[in-house]
Amino acid sequence: MKVTLKDGSVKEYDKEMSVIDIASDISEGLARMACAGEIDGKVVDLRTVVDKDCTLAILTFNDEAGKAAYRHTASHVLAEAVKRLYPEAKLAIGPSIDTGFYYDFDHASFSREDLDKIEEEMKKIIKEGAEIKRFTLPRAEAIKFMQDRNEPYKVELIEDLPEDAEISFYSQGEFTDLCAGPHLMSTKPIKAFKLVSSSGAYWRGSEKNKMLSRIYGTAYTKKAELDEYLQHLEDIKLRDHNKLGREMELFTTVDVIGQGLPLIMPKGVKIIQKLQRWIEDEEDNNRGYIRTKTPLMAKSDLYKISGHWDHYKDGMFVLGDEEKDKEVFALRPMTCPFQYYVYKASQKSYRDLPCRYGETSTLFRNEDSGEMHGLTRVRQFTISEGHLIVRPDQMVEEFKGCIALAQYCLQTLGLEEDVTYHLSKWDPDDKKKYIGEPEVWEETQQHIRNVLNELNIPFVEDVGEAAFYGPKVDINAKNVYGKEDTMITIQWDALLAEQFDMYYIDENGEKKRPYIIHRTSIGCYERTLAWLIEKYSGMFPTWLCPEQVRVLPISDKYRDYADEVLAKLKANGIDASIDTRAEKIGYKIREARLDRIPYMLVVGEKEQEAGVVSVRSRYEGDEGQKPLDEFIEAVCREIRTKEIRKINVKAE
Repeated sequence: MKVTLKDGSVKEYDKEMSVIDIASDISEGLARMACAGEIDGKVVDLRTVVDKDCTLAILTFNDEAGKAAYRHTASHVLAEAVKRLYPEAKLAIGPSIDTGFYYDFDHASFSREDLDKIEEEMKKIIKEGAEIKRFTLPRAEAIKFMQDRNEPYKVELIEDLPEDAEISFYSQGEFTDLCAGPHLMSTKPIKAFKLVSSSGAYWRGSEKNKMLSRIYGTAYTKKAELDEYLQHLEDIKLRDHNKLGREMELFTTVDVIGQGLPLIMPKGVKIIQKLQRWIEDEEDNNRGYIRTKTPLMAKSDLYKISGHWDHYKDGMFVLGDEEKDKEVFALRPMTCPFQYYVYKASQKSYRDLPCRYGETSTLFRNEDSGEMHGLTRVRQFTISEGHLIVRPDQMVEEFKGCIALAQYCLQTLGLEEDVTYHLSKWDPDDKKKYIGEPEVWEETQQHIRNVLNELNIPFVEDVGEAAFYGPKVDINAKNVYGKEDTMITIQWDALLAEQFDMYYIDENGEKKRPYIIHRTSIGCYERTLAWLIEKYSGMFPTWLCPEQVRVLPISDKYRDYADEVLAKLKANGIDASIDTRAEKIGYKIREARLDRIPYMLVVGEKEQEAGVVSVRSRYEGDEGQKPLDEFIEAVCREIRTKEIRKINVKAE
């Protein structure tokens, strides 16, 4: 048989060979580094036998799939260590992830001291260097195998597999786990690892199931790389919005108010207020939107027409009981059905379209308690929501316009390089989740695909992520820990106009159904604030800062002049304050830096006599004396243009 390697060279063998044996034939060094193989584009275990002509790549830790196999093996070492130390713990799942690996256990929560103890046991297991072996069992035997070991979660996983499935296991010494692989040949190659944290996690991600204990870890082939990653973890902790946002007094949470219901503090409100005014002005003055204001709740009748009652009821806060109450209400999870009735309040001609309705909407969604996190996943939030009612012939251009608006917002905030685009499609194998016929879904998805290709926007396609009434473009970003959330959504809807009997009169005087675009321009304000906190480590662009300038009088003797400076700053629309404390000026400057104030104006005898201010900024440090009017003009221009100034690190 002929085996074509990654570099194009061809190896010929007169008998079948495993991937690891071929790697050894190529180079003993390559075999030592091998983590997995790739045959004709499919990732395989090193033990996989090659018995026909194919293309073969030997994957090492430098390859993503090789890295995953390496870390997956580390997760099995973790599981073995836990079972040695805590035999009563039950095994759930333990995959590799982008940043390392985790394993879920049915066991009491693990402390940092527990993790340290588990790490020591893992080192012993790795030093033992047990060979890792793969074997398979028929489904019935596999179930009994795990029942005999009292592993109920593994039994449940096997029972979900088809009757005729052949189940694979991997063993290392006395430890055996249900697993599809791939894995290293032994535990010995794992050189550098760390258990970084533990948390709770619902079995299979559902709050209806038991809460398990999850241990997160990571693994590298070199200690230097591990140390670099651990330092990175320390750095991102400083940028975690859930920690930094509270320290900066941007938001807080209170148990008696409820999970997922953050209190936005005055400084945080100031930032959201600036974002909201900017977005509303942009939409209304430059993009042709008109404002609506709709109720925070509605009768269940409305949601039954839209389909939300059948397809989204579990995600809504329902007020009342249909069996007992004459009327049942629900807090709105979106504004679309409300805005449809704004449209229907008067008859529309084809000349009236498109109608672009915008609303700064407070919405409510009954998120799972296990999903709550800071400002990124909450139960009440405010969104830059819009619905465009358009003629079918206008749909493509209006959809492009919505993408252009989203890109303008991202660019202005300095976030355009931090996002990925997703075409979220329906799942044809789960039709009950959706309304409409398959051909409508395929046609609308192709329209979006064409738009993204025409605009040269790279994107991935996600099956099953569409709304129940139409496909969408999701613009996603990752937080500091690598978890991805949707920031902006633009949905193509060719179905709900029929449900609500929406129409317009065409040029021939006939009734026609419009199409609808559901979109956000900046998305959820709370989630965007979280994103900005992490992006800028709390040092927001000047125009967004709740406090843009702080006046620092050297002593009380210069308080009157400081007050004059402050008054002039405020008269020009600059958010400014004055530090009147009886502290040394060096202390005041350090405090202003800790508060992440963009500009500090020091005023004393020389400044008062000359009518100037001494400027210190987080961008350039000591910028020297400047006439107050000159400083104000420069800052106002920076705020007006929403400039994102680079920070001079030396100045910090």
